[in-house]
Amino acid sequence: MKKILLSLAFALPVMLNAQNATIRFDVDRTVSKIDPKIYGVFMEPIHFNGARMGLPDTVEFNTLYGTLYDPSSPLADNNGFRKDYIDAMKELKVTNMRWPGGNFLMGYSWQDGIGPKEQRPARINLAWGGVDNNHVGTDEWFALNKAIGSENVVCVNLGLGNILDACYWLEYCNYPKGTYYSDLRAKNGHPEPYGVKIWDLGNEVDGAPWELGHKTADDYVKIGREAAKALKSVDSSIDLVASGSSYYESTGQWVDWNRKVLLGMGDMIHYLSIHRYWEKSDDYYSYMGESAMDFEEKINVAASEIVTAKAMKGYTNPIYLSVDEWGIMSRNLLSVLPIAQCFNSFIRHADVVKMANFTMLTSLLNNDREKGTFKSPLFYIFKAYSNNCLGNSVDTWVQCNTFDGEKYKGIPYLDVTTVYSPDDKIVYINVVNRNKNEAIAADIIPTTGELSGVAEATLIAGADLNEPFTFDNQVKYVPVTKSVNTRKDGVSYSFPAHSFTQIKLKLNK
Repeated sequence: MKKILLSLAFALPVMLNAQNATIRFDVDRTVSKIDPKIYGVFMEPIHFNGARMGLPDTVEFNTLYGTLYDPSSPLADNNGFRKDYIDAMKELKVTNMRWPGGNFLMGYSWQDGIGPKEQRPARINLAWGGVDNNHVGTDEWFALNKAIGSENVVCVNLGLGNILDACYWLEYCNYPKGTYYSDLRAKNGHPEPYGVKIWDLGNEVDGAPWELGHKTADDYVKIGREAAKALKSVDSSIDLVASGSSYYESTGQWVDWNRKVLLGMGDMIHYLSIHRYWEKSDDYYSYMGESAMDFEEKINVAASEIVTAKAMKGYTNPIYLSVDEWGIMSRNLLSVLPIAQCFNSFIRHADVVKMANFTMLTSLLNNDREKGTFKSPLFYIFKAYSNNCLGNSVDTWVQCNTFDGEKYKGIPYLDVTTVYSPDDKIVYINVVNRNKNEAIAADIIPTTGELSGVAEATLIAGADLNEPFTFDNQVKYVPVTKSVNTRKDGVSYSFPAHSFTQIKLKLNK
């Protein structure tokens, strides 16, 4: 596929006093094949109201109703979902969607969202406020996934809900026919089973301050094991996701939570879910560096706990990580660069991170509420990964200058991953230059094989990190192409300050 260079409206950082660095990659040293499910999204109906958020009463909207789902819009499809969002997800090749929550899930009754819409009850959104008319329920979510071409990941309510109701939901979705809920599905116009493979056992169950029906780790293991047994009795082919850490308070109880869940029900699950949102900071290097190390740490610790639990309990079933909520509010370039660093973390840990869900689907398109949706650098940075980084994650060695934070020391200015496709012998090098003010010149060297042809580069950068993305500037965000000359033994490239670059290389071996 033709690679691209993002040309922004503002001038690029001046590349003076460039540091020197070396990037070596070895396609014969594979970390793991990258699971396409890391390019998933998360979706729930969050109701925002200025008063609830401590802001003036001028902000009130719902992430689902009137945004993604808007039957009155001229952009709506036959199911009421807006085609601009659907087309964007198809262009991004989104692989799966996790729904219906989120915090919303833990107070949700799925039976409110089936049957004729005019007969569905309106309910208070217990997690976010406002009223949910339940016009988007199970069958509508499946219609949206079908329109996108994505896999369904369904979360069952183990907060205020119960196990039997979760089993009925699975029966409605997956059982062929001849039972009450499978026949009800057929009555509602869907005779064929949906065949949902992945089911989450609750959401952020450790979230004591905010989560409806939160539980201690011991109590969650008890209900989780029983739920797993019951759900497997309905459909033994499903994969279950246990609710791992999300509450990262100062005592470190999140580590103990993961340990107890893995030791208590690791034999019954395929994934351990962890959630992590990028840590905010007013200091640039803390935000770009320490937050990246924190994100990496949360993956490293959970991954090591999986290894420990399997050694202690002798589990033979594979257990992977599902980072099924992650992201950051993205209104400017400063907020977009962390997205690339999160993807780099998933690629670095491709052996254990096998699913991820960006928060949320509607955030991948910027939305001017008066003028409409538009594609910002966030969209293009997601696309650079989801469209291209689908091969093997391979060993990458980086030598560059570093900087120190309060907690983490020796943070490299360059954050780099390498993806190799053995079928077409294409290499993608993903580079975030975290240096705020200086470009970094690097020699990129293959340890195995030789480069050939001309490299192509995608660059996302800008002089003003804090300039908001706007509808009127959307044409300036559209990608263009840049070619880079290569040598057999490597390629040299200068990475602008505070930027993301993806370089496409042809490797002969």
